[in-house]
Amino acid sequence: LERALALDDSVAEALKRFERERRPLVDKLVAAANKSSFWYERFADKMELEPWELAYDYMTRSGRMSDERLRETAPAFMSMVENRRGADPGAQARREGRVADVVPLDAPGAREIGFCVPERYNASRILFDNLDAGRGDKSAIACEGRSTTYRELCAMAAQVGHGLNAFGLVRGQRVLLLMHDTPQLAAAIFGAIRIGFVPVLVNTLSPPELVAYYLQDSGAEVAIVSGDLVKLLGHQEVRASRLRHLVLAGVAGEELPPHPFGVCAWDEWLEAQPREMTAADTHRDEMAFWMYSSGSTGRPKGVVHLQHDAAYTFQSYGRGVLEIREHDVVFSPPKIFFAYGFGNSLTFPFSVGATAVLHPGRPDAESVLSLIERDRPTILFGLPTLYSALLSHPGSEKRNLSSLRLCISAAEVLSREMFREWQRRYGLSIIEGLGSTEVLHMYLSNRIDKPKPGASGARVPGYEIKLTDKDGHAVPRGESGLMWVRGDSTAPMYWNRPDKTQETMRGGWIWTGDRFHEDGDSYYYFEGRADDLIKVSGQWIHPLEVERCLAEHPAVAECAVLGVEDANRLMSLKAWVALRPGTVADADTTRALQEFVKQRLLPYKYPRAVEYLETLPKTGTGKIDRQALRSLLQATR
Repeated sequence: LERALALDDSVAEALKRFERERRPLVDKLVAAANKSSFWYERFADKMELEPWELAYDYMTRSGRMSDERLRETAPAFMSMVENRRGADPGAQARREGRVADVVPLDAPGAREIGFCVPERYNASRILFDNLDAGRGDKSAIACEGRSTTYRELCAMAAQVGHGLNAFGLVRGQRVLLLMHDTPQLAAAIFGAIRIGFVPVLVNTLSPPELVAYYLQDSGAEVAIVSGDLVKLLGHQEVRASRLRHLVLAGVAGEELPPHPFGVCAWDEWLEAQPREMTAADTHRDEMAFWMYSSGSTGRPKGVVHLQHDAAYTFQSYGRGVLEIREHDVVFSPPKIFFAYGFGNSLTFPFSVGATAVLHPGRPDAESVLSLIERDRPTILFGLPTLYSALLSHPGSEKRNLSSLRLCISAAEVLSREMFREWQRRYGLSIIEGLGSTEVLHMYLSNRIDKPKPGASGARVPGYEIKLTDKDGHAVPRGESGLMWVRGDSTAPMYWNRPDKTQETMRGGWIWTGDRFHEDGDSYYYFEGRADDLIKVSGQWIHPLEVERCLAEHPAVAECAVLGVEDANRLMSLKAWVALRPGTVADADTTRALQEFVKQRLLPYKYPRAVEYLETLPKTGTGKIDRQALRSLLQATR
């Protein structure tokens, strides 16, 4: 301060100089103090460490005591630590928070696509390697009429990483992201990964009690939340979580409820942070990010993905199937918190330096069509419900979709009627595929040059597929079996759910619980969940088979078919149907739909009851919400 006053005639300018020069050191000291104090509050997490590991962890808790300094100040102790590390191969892995990835490095899928990343690998390279490739001034994201270059996005991500580090987080600590699809979300994801923290992506349509559950289950100490979503932190259980810091990205839609955590605004938080950052020296098998399963059966499960997983999905599907290129512009209305949207909007375009179109708002038909016309994407990623909405939207046949070269669909089966109408109207086939949060993206996909309507697709290069009976024995081609998937992007575990991990992750394979059959061209056809088979009038029926059949009727915009129990505890089929414009929901339409099923399938497979809805309920990922339909059924009884 004395030196600053001596250098400037103006006291005000001298204070500014002092602030500017002193602030970085103060921030460093405060971050170290925070890390040190928080270590005590995380003490329960340390109980599995060996005594020498606990001592070492304690001495390095602030991040200011490096191994080099320890060798100088406590040479005997450091010598013992290094000897113990050498005798215990798992010590380094425990220290880094590595997760055992039981898919072999030389598994057939990895050999097939030539996948190889170094042992020390950080997933933020997917974004930051664009700077080394000379793409700094190229558009990375187009959002709401504004372009963000790769250089700007990398700088913002670096600022996020430094800002999180200043909160005193430790390597592997989780950061909850409850954000709309914006450049800020992309920066938050890659900034957290780059510094060695773990972003947790959650559904922006989650109710407050579920957000509280995500905070408690993940142990996140920081949350970055879009301003208008701050109301979702209003549940009383949020106060029982580890949340200490809240960053508001945008103006809060309403006042925060009473809380014990600190709050800061995104712009002010980043303003003082450096715009460059060296990536943490993470192992390829350290945690990189989490997503939560949809929770269709019980509480959502935290799906843990590792540093190398996203790169694998690019090499297998993004390069092997899409052949995505630098000049492509991709648009994915399905959101980034959804594994499908994460790959579509971030992994695939950033891996080749393409441009992603992000849409923060609700992806209704008009907004999607308008963005296609304005931003001219070459690849559109959608869901059957979206394609149905686009086809049904008034005047959509006259909209300009000429920029598109590829249209992709996933999650639900696409009807042949919809496939043919899209092809007739826009001259493009819709390429269907199937993936999951556990696998991170597609493991089945129709070939671009040979789409088969109704098929989930053929095996995506890089993945092994097998169909077995309930005892695990392979079934002959053409026969129905349970699908297993293996590839080096599969999640190794569900967080804090050893029972579910054991049930789903089996020796590196993902047991999907889905029933398929394979045709002579090695295309797979989805038949429903393993537990969906129901008996009606003494005959076994797959509800999905009936649902697919109904979807082919020209009057049906979308539908869902479920097995329901009547008052006599007998099972029957019920269909919920949204009709196309111009069709009347009456008894004649019901009879026509039932006759359609009887003629296409077998007479006993028709839905005994049909209920008409203006639109079917959807999950946050755009799938038809069958749980909501069951709840609707219970409410009307």
